[in-house]
Amino acid sequence: MGRTDSRARHLLLLAVFAFAAVALLARLAWWQVVRHDDLATQARLQTSLRVEIPSARGSIYDRSGTVVLATTVERDRLVANTAAMTAEQRKATGKELRTILGLDAKAGTELDVKLADRKSYLILAHGLEPDVSDRIREALTAGRVAQLSLEPEPTRIYPQTGGAPETTLAAHMLGFVNRDGVGQYGIEQHYQDVLGGSPKVVLAQKDVNARAIPETAAVVEPGVPGSDVRLTIDAGLQLAVEQELLAAWIADHAKSVSAIVMDPYTGEIYAEATYPSYDANDYRAIAAKSPNRFIDPLISQVYEPGSVFKMMTAIAGLENGTVTPDTRIKDVGTLWLDGGRSKIDDADRRAKGWMSFEDGVAYSRNVVAAKVALELGKNTRTSAAKLYGVWTRLGFGSPTGIDLAGEVSGLVHDPTIQPWRQIDLANGAFGQGVAVTPIQLATAYAAMVNGGILVRPHTVEAIGDQQVADTNRGQVIERSLTPTLVDLMHHVITEVDFYRDRTLIPGYFVGGKTGTAQIWDSKRKRWKDNLFNYSFVGFVGRKTDRPELVVAVRINEGRPTVVHVGQLEMPVMSFELFRRIAHDAITTPALLPEKPRQPVGLTASR
Repeated sequence: MGRTDSRARHLLLLAVFAFAAVALLARLAWWQVVRHDDLATQARLQTSLRVEIPSARGSIYDRSGTVVLATTVERDRLVANTAAMTAEQRKATGKELRTILGLDAKAGTELDVKLADRKSYLILAHGLEPDVSDRIREALTAGRVAQLSLEPEPTRIYPQTGGAPETTLAAHMLGFVNRDGVGQYGIEQHYQDVLGGSPKVVLAQKDVNARAIPETAAVVEPGVPGSDVRLTIDAGLQLAVEQELLAAWIADHAKSVSAIVMDPYTGEIYAEATYPSYDANDYRAIAAKSPNRFIDPLISQVYEPGSVFKMMTAIAGLENGTVTPDTRIKDVGTLWLDGGRSKIDDADRRAKGWMSFEDGVAYSRNVVAAKVALELGKNTRTSAAKLYGVWTRLGFGSPTGIDLAGEVSGLVHDPTIQPWRQIDLANGAFGQGVAVTPIQLATAYAAMVNGGILVRPHTVEAIGDQQVADTNRGQVIERSLTPTLVDLMHHVITEVDFYRDRTLIPGYFVGGKTGTAQIWDSKRKRWKDNLFNYSFVGFVGRKTDRPELVVAVRINEGRPTVVHVGQLEMPVMSFELFRRIAHDAITTPALLPEKPRQPVGLTASR
């Protein structure tokens, strides 16, 4: 037979083996040199446990720095090793825990289901009060329960009782902290990184039950404790406001009632509340039944504000020079628009004839406001652009930047994207066809009285020892208009008997504007029956020419008890609620500076 080997074949085989050897060597170098640290870490993780221990969460105080609104305490969680329980122990332990924990029939059944699950580590309960923990320890010592242990865990508590039953103080503003230590809603969420700090990271070897062996623990990252936060709110005023809201809610049979008290010069929120509210210590029960209770209507829900928006129309007309407070305008009761295809009415559908513009605002005449808006420019397009420009300058359609989680922008339609008809312009002149938040209204009114500066509302005054600086968003109204706008709002409640008797506060300077708006039912495609949004935004001051506080009030879905054409009256009207809250605020000790601020551009005119 002929030979099958050859020099070429030998060389080829040698090259193949050499290439394979080099590839194996390269692969080994890759694993042992390049990937060494990563693979070593993965190997350690297979036998180690990485544990993140939350840092101490910062506390939250009111503006005085002495009233604790939120803090963290150490409670116990109850843990069971059900895998090691005998049937008798499981039965006896379940019976004893029902009594100690005060469980009802449903909760007792759920406990039995847990105890039947054979696990070496099973959490049965969180946040046990000290007396409950003591009773469990005593039961363990006496042998009435078995295979149980208590482990410490941080628990967030809100110690101040709110102004209504089953509520905690400033619940909507504060939010709460979930079981994972993460802030939800309000300040707790917005300042999560500040309050929560960063956790300590520990690596430890695992035992057979995948639990850390304490003796092997090593700190990888030391963590940073959370910072305390001091708010701008006054706890006493906050409580008083919450009590006022509860009373109005009961009297008016409203869906909700909300209010804000704000410093118009700094943007500090002195009180901010809505009822119905909730108990932040029992947030899990609320989450199971009505989680929408957590949403703060003052910053997270929009509504058509109604006639409080006539002050925006006043700004547009005054800036444009097409109207003054004394300008005579004929109120015709019903105004036909768009060539007779649409119309707007005054609330009473009655013509009041010629009147001054300031009286048109005071008596809240829709026709007067619509005529001013229609005459801002030479046609509907230019008039719409001017009114829309005032809205956007005052912050409508964009967030105010308040330091609370969940703020929404509101809804305003840009006439350059979809042109407005005359009816759109007229409706916008008195606050229909636009959706805003109460915090946007309060901020816009603050600009009217403080010299035209759009402040940024805020709820935190200091983080740790560091003061938070007040900021603003610039000049948005001519300074020279401030005296006129203040006089116009003061005229509203001094001219009309209906307002004057229930809004003025003897010895104080007060002004503002009401609003009553129908509510659209999107499901039924029509206006809701006999339900309205009632608003009032105004100011109060200790001197006869200086606004010092802005107060915004909203009564959501109030049901009037007196219904006549042009008169929709409830037991507690929005302007009455304003007066109560304004009086509470202006008389709160040490809330305001000793010397009232002088609004920019405002000089005494009375």
